[in-house]
Amino acid sequence: MMSLTNVQAGVVRPDPRASTGTRLAFRGTRRTTHVLRGTKQRLSEPMRFARNWMQPRGLAVAEATVNATAAASSKNDGKGSYDYDLIIIGCGVGGHGAALHAVENGLKTVVIEGHTVGGTCVNRGCIPSKALLAASGKIREMRDEMHLKSMGIQVGAVSYDRAAIADHANDLVTKIRGNLKNSLVALGVDILEGTGKIVGPHTVSYGKVGRVDVGGTLTARNIIIASGSVPFVPPGIEIDGKTVITSDHALKLDWIPDWVAIIGSGYIGLEFSDVYTALGSSVTFIEAMPNIMPGFDREVARMAERVLINPRNIDYHTNVLATKVKPGVPGVKPVEIELTDFKTKEVIDNLEVDACLVATGRAPYTDGLNLKSIGVETDRRGFIPVDEKMRVLDAAGKPVPNVFCIGDANGKLMLAHAASAQGISVVENICDRSHVLNHLSVPAACFTHPEVAFVGMTEEQAREKAKEQGFEDKIVVAKTSFKANSKALAEKESDGICKVVYRKDTGEILGVWIMGLHSADMIHEASNAIATGQTVQTLKYNVHAHPTLSEVLDETFKQTHVDVPTVHKQPVYST
Repeated sequence: MMSLTNVQAGVVRPDPRASTGTRLAFRGTRRTTHVLRGTKQRLSEPMRFARNWMQPRGLAVAEATVNATAAASSKNDGKGSYDYDLIIIGCGVGGHGAALHAVENGLKTVVIEGHTVGGTCVNRGCIPSKALLAASGKIREMRDEMHLKSMGIQVGAVSYDRAAIADHANDLVTKIRGNLKNSLVALGVDILEGTGKIVGPHTVSYGKVGRVDVGGTLTARNIIIASGSVPFVPPGIEIDGKTVITSDHALKLDWIPDWVAIIGSGYIGLEFSDVYTALGSSVTFIEAMPNIMPGFDREVARMAERVLINPRNIDYHTNVLATKVKPGVPGVKPVEIELTDFKTKEVIDNLEVDACLVATGRAPYTDGLNLKSIGVETDRRGFIPVDEKMRVLDAAGKPVPNVFCIGDANGKLMLAHAASAQGISVVENICDRSHVLNHLSVPAACFTHPEVAFVGMTEEQAREKAKEQGFEDKIVVAKTSFKANSKALAEKESDGICKVVYRKDTGEILGVWIMGLHSADMIHEASNAIATGQTVQTLKYNVHAHPTLSEVLDETFKQTHVDVPTVHKQPVYST
């Protein structure tokens, strides 16, 4: 007999431990099941509809997939049965991507989310920041009278409604968050609210502080930790959420300070400088490294400084630390910032500004996971150690059976889409299809105006690697300017560069950097080329529509030369 363990939000879920192999979904007055061909697993009507909508191949699951996932069945190795095939702790972009791929491969999946579906990216990161950048970018464009006049356009005074811009960001977050949650529900993924904690092998408990009616303990053959990250705040900085803020607070756009100090000149700091200066603020960067934008390719950073920093109300201090930051009162008392020389550790200056944004990166959120229960210790920065297959490593450096960690919590590459790619890779390995993600093929972008995007290494990193491995004389750089691109000239936005770093002996692409109009959309041709092992020789033959910005990348690849040209093999086309 089927026993019922909980009733949540109108959804009655059968106890999986009493399951007979048929999954029933109770939603409203509908209770229907469907059987996949070639397997006994049943799908709810919403799941069948969603899969038909998402995948042209329809409901059928390939025999190879069924066989591969058999090893991941919740009927474990003769030691009883688990509640689920997969428990995912955290439902940001990484956990969401892993859940979708798991369901596609027939794995019974549950996600445990302690805050809100979508995680940092959707609620406090990528999504709301892009809404602010979109709105402020329009304002910047309409206020650039010289640029518009050069195309015969005349505009009057341009104003904006701060609250309406903030509402635009909030509305977008709500919409995307709802879309993510609905996609999981439609596919039959169980969503549990609460903080997840590993209590032993294959076992996770969850609950909410102060809520005795929420919580429980679940078992699964596999566990994925996708707990994400939080803003990192260096010691000595007092956050009040109003005048001294992190990106979490800044995204609310509660007010527009006249003068903002931004600690850190990475992606987060640069994007917010773009927003604030477009809305009328002056910005001062405080950077600990010798150069502003320290993570960028140096040539690209110099161009970014010329285009994104110098023409705007932005100045900066490098080689300094903000050792003390005291909050102020808007319009009454300034924020006080103590600047200390990075090398000598001597106090060299004090700044008084209206507000201070702390954009010093993010720290993994691993508190409360109870990793010691499975013999795991975080590293000195708090990251969970993993191997190339995202398997969690114990204190001895050995993989913990059936426990994985993806996304910001493992520190390999703190990007939302990297977390999703890692999650998909983990599911592949769970299904006994060995897979290792090439992190050098994962693209990244800074959504300033214009954008900066890259994949792989900087020129400096490539040359350092070549020096270490003995192919220093094989590194070559090909470059193209946006000033030669017809589409960029038509837009009157020709500031930009594309550079490809490659090996002239093999044609291997080591890194691609693009700064210019819509570079974040263009970078994927290069990232996919790296991911699929294509070389500069083969990419020369790709055809691009004219006139398009993508021709910038096309021209750059056409400039490359290798020592021994290979014969281009054309694919066989069907007729």
